[in-house]
Amino acid sequence: MSNVKKCNSLQEVRDEIDLLDAKLVELISQRSHLIRQAAAFKNSVDEVKASDRIDDIMQRVRKLAIEKGINPNMISDLFSVMINEMVETEISEFRNANNF
Repeated sequence: MSNVKKCNSLQEVRDEIDLLDAKLVELISQRSHLIRQAAAFKNSVDEVKASDRIDDIMQRVRKLAIEKGINPNMISDLFSVMINEMVETEISEFRNANNF
């Protein structure tokens, strides 16, 4: 938490949160675009689902959450929702690419 700005008012805290929210959305957008690219390198829907990879990601982010002092269950929940949605998008990309 060493690089978190020390705020002097509630409005300043809210402004900082709004900036972080915008960065989070941008990072999630970048991740989503990379996921769409990944579909081109896969040969089946099962490969798209990549349950071993998802398990690795979940373990890694839980560990990072603990290291950062935040609730690993919350991080698991957030990543689970994000990954499930992105896998569905990747499956669509994979199916569309293989229809041509």
